[in-house]
Amino acid sequence: MAKTILITGGAGFIGSNFVPYFCKEHPEYNIINLDKLTYAGNLDNLSECEGMDNYRFVQGDICDAKLIDDLFEQNDIRGVIHFAAESHVDNSITGPREFINTNIVGTFNLLDAARRHWMLKPGVVKPGYENCRFHHISTDEVYGALGKEGFFTENTPYAPNSPYSASKASSDFLVRAYNHTFGMNVTTSNCSNNYGPKQHHEKLIPLIISNALAGKPLPIYGKGENVRDWLYVLDHCRAIDLIFHNGVSGQTYNIGGHNERNNITIVKKICEILDEKSPRSDGHSYSEQITFVADRAGHDFRYAIDASKLESELGWQAQENFDTGIIKTVEWYLNRKC
Repeated sequence: MAKTILITGGAGFIGSNFVPYFCKEHPEYNIINLDKLTYAGNLDNLSECEGMDNYRFVQGDICDAKLIDDLFEQNDIRGVIHFAAESHVDNSITGPREFINTNIVGTFNLLDAARRHWMLKPGVVKPGYENCRFHHISTDEVYGALGKEGFFTENTPYAPNSPYSASKASSDFLVRAYNHTFGMNVTTSNCSNNYGPKQHHEKLIPLIISNALAGKPLPIYGKGENVRDWLYVLDHCRAIDLIFHNGVSGQTYNIGGHNERNNITIVKKICEILDEKSPRSDGHSYSEQITFVADRAGHDFRYAIDASKLESELGWQAQENFDTGIIKTVEWYLNRKC
């Protein structure tokens, strides 16, 4: 009998890239995709799953504890891959409550339903449920900010600086506690900035592409000097698959692309690609639309991931570098008349 895996947030950016990949890679699983379908969720991004016998979508909220309990009981859930989260830092500044509810309470609901369904008592797993695993997807933002040098490792102390990253740090600690206290089989991954197809337009790269094509200003916080480590989304999907199946219970794995770029470099690169692939009708460069705006409150200067644990212990390697991945990304949006 096929195992049923619950994937939360599978209609969001990373989730909607992961779900079709995972369904194709693992036809031996029955996959339930649970998503609330907030503004950031889009079922059109899951069209590849239409007609797949091992895929089912359920619209619902991870804050609905009864719904979660019913899903576990009715479907005998044997694994969880937990993407669902509020994730836009700007929104966490203007409205933090939703981040607390979804990222903390929602994660607790999932963990506790899994504990009750898989375990008899602390340290004792129900017979037949020994291989059930809860994988939690988190962010490098829980570590705070870096200076011009150094990297986040799995041992970097937590120092979240926004309501978003604080809520994700809290959820990470809940996952850790369920492993330490109850002996539940859990893994966590903390990832750097993702980019690629299907990302919501509020994020930097799709925002710049859509604004450029619409003739609108290309807003950049401060002087555009904030640095992020960029990872192509399908490389992230492959890493999650690997950790879910081969990671060590109780362990955290950092996922990064070794592609540090500051924001102004990102924006200029996108303009360069658009100048070539979809030039402005007036012959000018899209870079003329760049506009610098007031910096975001508490804006962390730099994030950079040391992914050597994932690489050395599980054999993961990113297949895309930024120069190849950003071209694929821009082309995807152009093909959809972003």
